[in-house]
Amino acid sequence: MKLANKVALVTGGARGLGRAYVLHLAKLGADVVINDVDLNAAQEYGEDLSAESVMAEVEALGQRALGIQADVTDKATVEAMFQQAVDKFGQVDILVNNAGGMLYPPPNHTAATAPADHYRYIVDINLTGTIFCCQAAAVYMQKARQGKIVNVASQAGLWSGRNGGGMAYKVAKAGVIHYTRVLAAELGPHNIHVNCIAPGFVLSSRAVAAGRNSPEIRERLLQDIPLGRLGVPEDCARVVEFLVTDLSDYVTGQCIPVCGGYIAF
Repeated sequence: MKLANKVALVTGGARGLGRAYVLHLAKLGADVVINDVDLNAAQEYGEDLSAESVMAEVEALGQRALGIQADVTDKATVEAMFQQAVDKFGQVDILVNNAGGMLYPPPNHTAATAPADHYRYIVDINLTGTIFCCQAAAVYMQKARQGKIVNVASQAGLWSGRNGGGMAYKVAKAGVIHYTRVLAAELGPHNIHVNCIAPGFVLSSRAVAAGRNSPEIRERLLQDIPLGRLGVPEDCARVVEFLVTDLSDYVTGQCIPVCGGYIAF
Protein backbone atom coordinates (compact mmCIF):
# COMPACT_ATOMS: atom_id res chain seq x y z
CA MET A 1 0.00 0.00 0.00
CA LYS A 2 2.57 2.53 -1.18
CA LEU A 3 -0.07 5.26 -1.52
CA ALA A 4 -1.96 4.80 1.75
CA ASN A 5 -3.45 8.12 2.93
CA LYS A 6 -2.84 9.72 -0.46
CA VAL A 7 -5.46 11.27 -2.72
CA ALA A 8 -5.11 11.05 -6.50
CA LEU A 9 -7.07 12.85 -9.20
CA VAL A 10 -7.14 11.25 -12.65
CA THR A 11 -8.60 13.08 -15.64
CA GLY A 12 -10.21 11.04 -18.39
CA GLY A 13 -10.51 8.28 -15.82
CA ALA A 14 -13.80 6.66 -16.78
CA ARG A 15 -12.41 4.23 -19.36
CA GLY A 16 -9.30 2.99 -21.15
CA LEU A 17 -5.89 4.07 -19.95
CA GLY A 18 -7.39 6.50 -17.45
CA ARG A 19 -9.42 3.76 -15.80
CA ALA A 20 -6.28 1.60 -15.61
CA TYR A 21 -4.50 4.40 -13.76
CA VAL A 22 -7.46 4.86 -11.41
CA LEU A 23 -7.64 1.19 -10.46
CA HIS A 24 -3.87 0.78 -10.15
CA LEU A 25 -3.60 3.77 -7.81
CA ALA A 26 -6.50 2.45 -5.74
CA LYS A 27 -4.78 -0.94 -5.43
CA LEU A 28 -1.76 0.94 -4.07
CA GLY A 29 -3.94 2.48 -1.35
CA ALA A 30 -4.92 5.85 -2.76
CA ASP A 31 -8.36 7.40 -2.61
CA VAL A 32 -9.23 8.52 -6.14
CA VAL A 33 -11.10 11.37 -7.76
CA ILE A 34 -12.27 10.21 -11.19
CA ASN A 35 -12.83 12.99 -13.71
CA ASP A 36 -14.29 12.61 -17.18
CA VAL A 37 -16.58 14.51 -19.53
CA ASP A 38 -18.72 11.37 -19.35
CA LEU A 39 -18.44 9.16 -16.28
CA ASN A 40 -20.15 6.37 -18.25
CA ALA A 41 -17.60 6.58 -21.07
CA ALA A 42 -16.68 2.89 -20.83
CA GLN A 43 -19.96 2.01 -22.50
CA GLU A 44 -18.96 3.81 -25.69
CA TYR A 45 -16.38 1.15 -26.60
CA GLY A 46 -17.88 -1.81 -24.77
CA GLU A 47 -15.34 -1.79 -21.96
CA ASP A 48 -16.46 -4.19 -19.24
CA LEU A 49 -16.41 -2.91 -15.66
CA SER A 50 -16.31 -5.10 -12.58
CA ALA A 51 -18.98 -2.93 -10.92
CA GLU A 52 -21.66 -0.46 -11.99
CA SER A 53 -19.13 2.40 -12.33
CA VAL A 54 -15.41 3.11 -12.03
CA MET A 55 -16.14 4.79 -8.71
CA ALA A 56 -17.76 1.58 -7.48
CA GLU A 57 -14.74 -0.38 -8.69
CA VAL A 58 -12.48 1.80 -6.53
CA GLU A 59 -14.74 1.37 -3.53
CA ALA A 60 -14.71 -2.41 -4.05
CA LEU A 61 -10.93 -2.19 -3.62
CA GLY A 62 -11.45 -0.63 -0.19
CA GLN A 63 -10.71 2.97 -1.16
CA ARG A 64 -12.83 6.10 -1.27
CA ALA A 65 -13.88 7.47 -4.65
CA LEU A 66 -15.40 10.65 -6.02
CA GLY A 67 -16.65 11.02 -9.57
CA ILE A 68 -16.69 14.49 -11.11
CA GLN A 69 -18.10 14.97 -14.59
CA ALA A 70 -16.31 18.06 -15.91
CA ASP A 71 -14.65 19.49 -19.00
CA VAL A 72 -10.96 20.15 -18.32
CA THR A 73 -10.76 22.74 -21.11
CA ASP A 74 -12.78 25.18 -18.98
CA LYS A 75 -10.54 26.84 -16.37
CA ALA A 76 -13.30 27.79 -13.94
CA THR A 77 -14.71 24.27 -14.08
CA VAL A 78 -11.27 22.79 -13.39
CA GLU A 79 -10.73 25.07 -10.39
CA ALA A 80 -14.14 24.08 -9.03
CA MET A 81 -13.28 20.41 -9.51
CA PHE A 82 -10.12 20.68 -7.43
CA GLN A 83 -11.97 22.61 -4.75
CA GLN A 84 -14.61 19.87 -4.65
CA ALA A 85 -11.89 17.22 -4.34
CA VAL A 86 -10.21 19.07 -1.47
CA ASP A 87 -13.56 19.69 0.25
CA LYS A 88 -14.24 15.95 0.08
CA PHE A 89 -10.83 14.49 0.91
CA GLY A 90 -8.85 17.41 2.38
CA GLN A 91 -5.97 17.18 -0.09
CA VAL A 92 -4.80 16.27 -3.59
CA ASP A 93 -1.39 14.58 -3.53
CA ILE A 94 -1.29 13.13 -7.03
CA LEU A 95 -2.52 14.38 -10.39
CA VAL A 96 -2.57 12.22 -13.52
CA ASN A 97 -3.49 14.27 -16.60
CA ASN A 98 -4.84 11.63 -18.93
CA ALA A 99 -7.73 13.41 -20.67
CA GLY A 100 -7.28 13.94 -24.40
CA GLY A 101 -6.63 11.96 -27.55
CA MET A 102 -6.61 12.27 -31.32
CA LEU A 103 -10.39 12.52 -31.64
CA TYR A 104 -12.60 13.11 -34.67
CA PRO A 105 -9.82 13.78 -37.22
CA PRO A 106 -11.08 15.35 -40.44
CA PRO A 107 -10.09 13.87 -43.84
CA ASN A 108 -7.29 16.42 -44.17
CA HIS A 109 -5.43 17.18 -40.96
CA THR A 110 -1.84 17.55 -42.03
CA ALA A 111 0.53 20.32 -41.05
CA ALA A 112 -0.36 22.25 -44.19
CA THR A 113 -4.09 21.54 -44.31
CA ALA A 114 -5.45 21.12 -40.76
CA PRO A 115 -8.72 23.06 -40.27
CA ALA A 116 -8.45 25.74 -37.60
CA ASP A 117 -11.42 24.50 -35.58
CA HIS A 118 -10.06 20.95 -35.35
CA TYR A 119 -6.55 22.17 -34.50
CA ARG A 120 -7.90 24.34 -31.67
CA TYR A 121 -10.07 21.50 -30.38
CA ILE A 122 -7.19 18.99 -30.28
CA VAL A 123 -4.82 21.47 -28.64
CA ASP A 124 -7.46 22.35 -26.05
CA ILE A 125 -8.32 18.80 -24.97
CA ASN A 126 -4.69 17.65 -24.87
CA LEU A 127 -2.56 20.65 -23.89
CA THR A 128 -4.80 23.41 -22.53
CA GLY A 129 -6.67 21.00 -20.26
CA THR A 130 -3.38 19.66 -18.94
CA ILE A 131 -2.15 23.17 -18.19
CA PHE A 132 -5.38 24.16 -16.43
CA CYS A 133 -5.29 21.05 -14.23
CA CYS A 134 -1.61 21.51 -13.36
CA GLN A 135 -2.21 25.14 -12.42
CA ALA A 136 -5.15 24.21 -10.20
CA ALA A 137 -3.23 21.37 -8.53
CA ALA A 138 -0.18 23.57 -7.96
CA VAL A 139 -2.18 25.84 -5.64
CA TYR A 140 -2.83 23.01 -3.18
CA MET A 141 0.44 21.16 -3.66
CA GLN A 142 2.53 24.26 -2.97
CA LYS A 143 0.66 24.79 0.28
CA ALA A 144 1.32 21.16 1.23
CA ARG A 145 4.97 21.38 0.11
CA GLN A 146 4.65 18.10 -1.77
CA GLY A 147 2.99 16.54 -4.79
CA LYS A 148 3.38 14.26 -7.80
CA ILE A 149 2.09 15.24 -11.24
CA VAL A 150 2.13 12.87 -14.22
CA ASN A 151 1.13 14.23 -17.60
CA VAL A 152 0.24 11.84 -20.40
CA ALA A 153 1.90 12.69 -23.71
CA SER A 154 2.40 10.30 -26.62
CA GLN A 155 5.02 9.00 -29.00
CA ALA A 156 3.38 11.42 -31.41
CA GLY A 157 4.89 14.26 -29.40
CA LEU A 158 8.39 12.82 -29.74
CA TRP A 159 8.70 12.29 -33.48
CA SER A 160 7.21 13.64 -36.70
CA GLY A 161 6.04 10.36 -38.13
CA ARG A 162 8.00 11.25 -41.26
CA ASN A 163 4.99 13.06 -42.70
CA GLY A 164 2.68 15.92 -41.83
CA GLY A 165 -0.28 13.75 -40.78
CA GLY A 166 -1.98 14.28 -37.43
CA MET A 167 -0.21 17.61 -36.94
CA ALA A 168 -2.53 18.99 -34.25
CA TYR A 169 -2.16 15.93 -32.02
CA LYS A 170 1.60 15.74 -32.49
CA VAL A 171 2.05 19.43 -31.71
CA ALA A 172 -0.27 19.27 -28.69
CA LYS A 173 1.55 16.28 -27.19
CA ALA A 174 4.94 17.90 -27.85
CA GLY A 175 3.57 20.85 -25.93
CA VAL A 176 2.61 18.58 -23.04
CA ILE A 177 6.18 17.26 -22.90
CA HIS A 178 7.79 20.68 -22.87
CA TYR A 179 5.23 22.13 -20.46
CA THR A 180 6.14 19.26 -18.13
CA ARG A 181 9.79 20.33 -18.21
CA VAL A 182 8.98 24.00 -17.64
CA LEU A 183 6.59 23.28 -14.77
CA ALA A 184 9.03 20.86 -13.15
CA ALA A 185 11.65 23.61 -13.03
CA GLU A 186 9.19 25.96 -11.36
CA LEU A 187 7.71 23.55 -8.84
CA GLY A 188 10.84 21.57 -7.93
CA PRO A 189 11.78 23.97 -5.09
CA HIS A 190 8.36 23.22 -3.58
CA ASN A 191 9.08 19.47 -3.49
CA ILE A 192 6.61 18.84 -6.31
CA HIS A 193 7.63 16.33 -8.99
CA VAL A 194 6.35 16.80 -12.54
CA ASN A 195 6.95 14.11 -15.16
CA CYS A 196 5.18 12.63 -18.15
CA ILE A 197 4.83 9.37 -20.00
CA ALA A 198 4.58 8.86 -23.77
CA PRO A 199 2.57 5.70 -24.45
CA GLY A 200 3.09 3.86 -27.70
CA PHE A 201 0.74 1.40 -29.39
CA VAL A 202 -1.42 0.34 -26.46
CA LEU A 203 -4.51 -1.85 -26.65
CA SER A 204 -6.92 0.53 -24.97
CA SER A 205 -10.62 -0.05 -25.54
CA ARG A 206 -10.78 2.86 -28.00
CA ALA A 207 -7.75 1.62 -29.95
CA VAL A 208 -9.16 -1.90 -30.11
CA ALA A 209 -12.49 -0.54 -31.35
CA ALA A 210 -10.58 1.33 -34.07
CA GLY A 211 -8.95 -1.91 -35.24
CA ARG A 212 -5.52 -1.84 -33.60
CA ASN A 213 -5.84 -5.49 -32.55
CA SER A 214 -6.69 -6.73 -36.05
CA PRO A 215 -4.19 -9.21 -37.55
CA GLU A 216 -3.24 -6.80 -40.34
CA ILE A 217 -2.48 -3.85 -38.08
CA ARG A 218 -0.74 -6.00 -35.45
CA GLU A 219 1.55 -7.47 -38.10
CA ARG A 220 2.48 -4.03 -39.39
CA LEU A 221 3.12 -2.52 -35.97
CA LEU A 222 5.00 -5.45 -34.45
CA GLN A 223 7.72 -5.21 -37.10
CA ASP A 224 8.99 -2.04 -35.39
CA ILE A 225 8.51 -2.97 -31.72
CA PRO A 226 11.64 -4.67 -30.32
CA LEU A 227 9.75 -6.28 -27.42
CA GLY A 228 7.50 -8.01 -29.92
CA ARG A 229 4.07 -7.14 -28.55
CA LEU A 230 1.58 -4.32 -28.31
CA GLY A 231 1.18 -2.64 -24.98
CA VAL A 232 -1.69 -3.03 -22.54
CA PRO A 233 -3.00 -0.32 -20.21
CA GLU A 234 -1.33 -1.90 -17.20
CA ASP A 235 2.09 -1.39 -18.83
CA CYS A 236 1.50 2.36 -18.60
CA ALA A 237 -0.07 2.13 -15.13
CA ARG A 238 3.10 0.54 -13.73
CA VAL A 239 5.19 3.45 -15.00
CA VAL A 240 2.71 5.85 -13.42
CA GLU A 241 3.23 3.91 -10.19
CA PHE A 242 6.95 4.60 -10.42
CA LEU A 243 6.36 8.30 -10.98
CA VAL A 244 3.88 8.82 -8.12
CA THR A 245 5.65 6.82 -5.40
CA ASP A 246 8.92 7.30 -3.54
CA LEU A 247 10.68 5.23 -6.22
CA SER A 248 10.99 8.43 -8.27
CA ASP A 249 11.85 10.92 -5.54
CA TYR A 250 14.88 12.16 -7.50
CA VAL A 251 13.16 12.22 -10.89
CA THR A 252 11.44 15.30 -12.29
CA GLY A 253 11.02 17.03 -15.63
CA GLN A 254 11.30 13.76 -17.55
CA CYS A 255 9.31 12.10 -20.32
CA ILE A 256 9.35 8.31 -20.30
CA PRO A 257 8.29 6.53 -23.52
CA VAL A 258 6.25 3.40 -22.77
CA CYS A 259 6.41 1.80 -26.17
CA GLY A 260 8.24 -1.53 -26.13
CA GLY A 261 11.26 0.11 -27.73
CA TYR A 262 9.42 1.59 -30.73
CA ILE A 263 11.17 4.87 -30.02
CA ALA A 264 14.79 3.84 -29.59
CA PHE A 265 16.75 6.79 -28.21
